[in-house]
Amino acid sequence: MGFRRFVVSHIMKGVLNIICKIDCVEFVQALKNNKPLLVIFNHINFLEVPILVTHSYPLNVSGLVKSETWDNPVFSFIFNTFKAVPIDRRGAFSESFKKVCEKIENGFYMCIAPEGTRSKDGVLGKGKPGIIQLALEANVPILPVAHHGGENVWQNMKKLKRTPFFFKAGKPFRIKCDTMPGKEEREAIMTEVMTQIAKLLPEDMRGIYGEFALNETKYLEFI
Repeated sequence: MGFRRFVVSHIMKGVLNIICKIDCVEFVQALKNNKPLLVIFNHINFLEVPILVTHSYPLNVSGLVKSETWDNPVFSFIFNTFKAVPIDRRGAFSESFKKVCEKIENGFYMCIAPEGTRSKDGVLGKGKPGIIQLALEANVPILPVAHHGGENVWQNMKKLKRTPFFFKAGKPFRIKCDTMPGKEEREAIMTEVMTQIAKLLPEDMRGIYGEFALNETKYLEFI
């Protein structure tokens, strides 16, 4: 699997660099500065995880990916190569979360998009609170990552133009909560978590979290 990962990483990185002009030095350095943790990012299109995985090689980086992706044999081969974890978005999360925790314990940085679906236009959408449960169960820090530029990839491909992808990494943090939070507390925590992504984006892409960018946090402990 090591040789297969090496080959697939380099082929995919080459293809991605033809399509995109990628700047993710800050992201890779942030990983190197931290032990394995959860990486949360804004979800614009299907390219984010392949870019993050291939451009951080040989670090062990993988992600939580919708289960129907495995219906495609090509994608199934790729995501099995990088040991991605499938998740059924209809609600069967517990087994997937358990596997993510095991991956982190085994030295993987695990990438997750809290929005759960692509925004396409690049504007940050509302986060789903499952990330809170996962972070508390895994008992690991969270690294917020944001990118922009990918919202233009399809238009640029039609014009045979490379698309600039800019990745930024924020400060890693832990969620401060002694017990599993209730509904209102989860919403408050989720707002603080998503705001850490929003702060890394241009102001017109921060969505509903833009107004919280200057607020102090109550539930996050920065490392």
